[in-house]
Amino acid sequence: MAPRKPADDNLLDPGNTVVAIIDYQPTQLLTEETANTAKIMRNVVDLAKLAKLYNIPIVASTVNVTSGANEPTFPALRQEFDGMDVYDRMTINAWEDQNFYDAVHKTGRKKLVIAALWTEACLSFPTLDALNEGYEVYPVLDCVGGSSKDASDAAIKRMETKGAQMTSIPQLACEWQRNYDTNKATVPGFSEILSNAGSFLKVK
Repeated sequence: MAPRKPADDNLLDPGNTVVAIIDYQPTQLLTEETANTAKIMRNVVDLAKLAKLYNIPIVASTVNVTSGANEPTFPALRQEFDGMDVYDRMTINAWEDQNFYDAVHKTGRKKLVIAALWTEACLSFPTLDALNEGYEVYPVLDCVGGSSKDASDAAIKRMETKGAQMTSIPQLACEWQRNYDTNKATVPGFSEILSNAGSFLKVK
C-alpha cells in the first residue's frame, strides 16, 4: 500500500496536526479533585511530550500571568515548553488573542488537537470558534476538567454537537505512531508514553 499523504489523510498525522495547550495553571488545577488533578497533570505533560516526539507544532498559552493575577504553567509542563513562545493573554477565549490566533494559523494545519482548563470556558470557546472557521478540532478528554462535572459534561456535549471529535492520549499516540516499521525511531518514546498513560500495551 502506498504511504498516506498527511494533507489527504482523514486521520491525525504528525504532518497535518497542530497542538494547542491552554491554561494549565494552579488556579485552574485547584478546582479539581486531587486524583483528577494528578491524572490531568500527567496526561497533559504526555501530550506535550508526544507532540515533541513527532515534531508537531505546539501553541501554548496562559491567562493573566503578566498582570500578576495568576501563576504560570505548573513546573513539569513549563519544562516541556522550554524554548517555546507561551502566549499570555487577557481574554478568556484564546481564539480572541491575536498572538495565539496568529500562531495557530501560521502553522497552515487544519487539524487542531486541543487541551485546556476549564472544559466549559478555555477549552470550549476556542474549540467552537475554530470549528466555525473550518478547522477539525480534537479535544483531549483525559487532559481536561471543569469547575464541576455538570459544567464539564455540558461543555463536551456542546462541542460534540458542533462537530468536535473527542480523543485521548492513547488514541493520539497510536494515531501519530501508526506503524512500527517506517517509524521505528519513535517507537521507544511511544511505548514509554503509553506505559505512563496506564496502557496495557508494551512495545519492545
